[in-house]
Amino acid sequence: MRAALLILILAVVALILAVASGFIDISQTREARAPQVSATTKGVSASGGQSPAFQVETGSVQLGTGTANVTTPTVKIEGKETKVAVPKVTVNRPGDRNQPTTNDAQ
Repeated sequence: MRAALLILILAVVALILAVASGFIDISQTREARAPQVSATTKGVSASGGQSPAFQVETGSVQLGTGTANVTTPTVKIEGKETKVAVPKVTVNRPGDRNQPTTNDAQ
């Protein structure tokens, strides 16, 4: 429930920012009118009325690539050979006990 409320709040804030920045332009093109409601002993009836209409214009976003000069660092890595202890695994296959298979790293 909290996540849905947070998403709704963020959507409203994003809409407000889009309208305030001019990215979205909302214009009302038709006003709303309430329907005529009459109540009788047979029931309630409503007639007429009009929903509002809006025209929405949105901006556009274009993505692309360009070139720029950027200073990048140069890293030089030097290594030297050092002897270290590494794990050694020996696997004896069934029926071939005289020649074990190893992973000797040479």
